[in-house]
Amino acid sequence: MSRILKNSLVQSKTRYQLLATVIVNIITFGHGVGVGWLSPTLTKITRSDSPLDFPVDIDEISWLGSMLGLGSLLGNLTIALLIERTGRKFCIYLLAGPYACLWILIYFASNVYFLYAARFLCGFTGGAAYLVVPIFISELADSRIRGALTSMVMLSVDLGILAGYILSTYLAFHIVPFLAIILPVAYFIASLILPETAPYLLKQSNVVAAEKSFRYYRNHRSSISEEASKDKFEELRTAVVAQQTKNSTPLSYKDLITKPALKAFAASVVLSLGYQFSGVFSFINYMSDIFKASGSIVDVNTGTIIIGVVQIIGVYTSTILVDIVGRRLLMLISTLGVGIGCIAFGCFTLIGKSYDLSDLNWVPLVLMIFICYVANIGLIGIFFLVLVELFPAKIRSVGTSISVLFLSVLVFSTLKIFPLMLHYWGISYTMWFSGAAGLLTFLYFWLFLQETKGKSMIED
Repeated sequence: MSRILKNSLVQSKTRYQLLATVIVNIITFGHGVGVGWLSPTLTKITRSDSPLDFPVDIDEISWLGSMLGLGSLLGNLTIALLIERTGRKFCIYLLAGPYACLWILIYFASNVYFLYAARFLCGFTGGAAYLVVPIFISELADSRIRGALTSMVMLSVDLGILAGYILSTYLAFHIVPFLAIILPVAYFIASLILPETAPYLLKQSNVVAAEKSFRYYRNHRSSISEEASKDKFEELRTAVVAQQTKNSTPLSYKDLITKPALKAFAASVVLSLGYQFSGVFSFINYMSDIFKASGSIVDVNTGTIIIGVVQIIGVYTSTILVDIVGRRLLMLISTLGVGIGCIAFGCFTLIGKSYDLSDLNWVPLVLMIFICYVANIGLIGIFFLVLVELFPAKIRSVGTSISVLFLSVLVFSTLKIFPLMLHYWGISYTMWFSGAAGLLTFLYFWLFLQETKGKSMIED
């Protein structure tokens, strides 16, 4: 109990770290709304009474899903070029514009290319946010609660996905953009109060602003805490100076091929491949189609909303446990569970083609609940936390950016082929493919993944 209280997010000295985390995650919540909007919307726009004035076929649906990956690619490249030059805070501001534009495009859509552009901007926002938001949070957070705060990125995404599921299921197509566009406005205004992170300011030799930022995020405002604040700040300043001295030479390709760097890249590649090829992100985008193909008794949209709730519970579980049991254990449980769950799902649907399993048509929902829960306690919930912590300090921004670029290519590829796999392979073989990817990822993590709990964000 004392350990849980020590890591509490609501302590006086960490309340502004929690506030900053909540504010920057308005945009990740919004990204989740954009992601979740697609699944129920596909059901609407492919019916005869579509709210759109133009038809959408299976090939266009696959492009509509995959444009998220192309947008993520550009968003990540943009932030990678800006994050060290302009700072974390400027990049945080930048995300509001494209996110607002995506809902304007959806409202005025007169052909499928408007929807392509909207999904592209949704991906741009996500690709940019997944890079800058975890780095921003990890630099302002106390090491004891850094895991919990950073894992809130995916918690807010899942909350947004659930909101997107509900809004697009129960509201008219043209009403959703009116509500969703409130988010980027609120996000931009709220972000104005946040200082730049102290480590970045120290790297820019802005000591006065860095100390002010440090005291703000640690709520050191009273005279009693002033001396303690100065001591802690000097420790941070010394660590940053030491790291800069160690890394005084400009970053070069040789820094990317050191043994620690290559080990980090290898782990990040497997992490990204497992995340995408296990299908857990594709399931989120095409959940209604999966339930339709599985023969589940539950209404497809109701099942999708149930899964949205399960995702939130899963990420909340990881938020509670990540700084207690560590990253590695959660990843092992998650990848093993996803692998077993997907294989079981595939077996059930294959047997259902030969035998009457109508009395068991609740099983697909239960299996998908299990798959999504275990995916969100690790593979989804702490993906970006582990990704950021894998890399040595000198190449952290570059390494994370390269990894998210690779992830964006995988997002595009998997979202493009997943509906085609469902259409041509069928649900059983698609789920077996996902299960095999999950089990292979588990094997690699069991053998090679290092624990990163408590790792310094300044020192290697």
